[in-house]
Amino acid sequence: MPDFTSDIEIRATREQVFEYLVTPSGLTSWLGQHAEVEPVEGGSFAVDIAGFPIRGRYVEVRRPERVVVSWGVAGSDDFPAGSSTVRFTLTSTDRGTRVELEHLGIPNPYADGHRDGWQHFLPRLAESAAGRAPADDADWLPLAVRPAGDSPRPGP
Repeated sequence: MPDFTSDIEIRATREQVFEYLVTPSGLTSWLGQHAEVEPVEGGSFAVDIAGFPIRGRYVEVRRPERVVVSWGVAGSDDFPAGSSTVRFTLTSTDRGTRVELEHLGIPNPYADGHRDGWQHFLPRLAESAAGRAPADDADWLPLAVRPAGDSPRPGP
């Protein structure tokens, strides 16, 4: 099971960035089209991303430095809800907040798609948390369902 790690610096405080990981309005501003979350240990994590129902639980919620959720696809036999782990670690910097992302336990067939997805969505988190609206990505499709030859990020 491959792991994916990345980080991004955001021009916002940890407290501001944290809200984008634990509220429906925060999550849907950068990650998905619909979210229902209970940001307490054991609380539900449900975000619909490009038609995929991502489901899991909040494993750790430590304000304002860390959010850990279990992650998977509802109804999937090979990547079921809650079968992997996503960790967000927030560290203050001189210019704002460094967000370190770790996605652990991604099944091999889904590794490239999740790498592509996180590379698409982390800059959107930076835009949202810094108070700017990211570009509309309603037409964005995950790598796994993108027609051959399509750009990973359709134009406006």
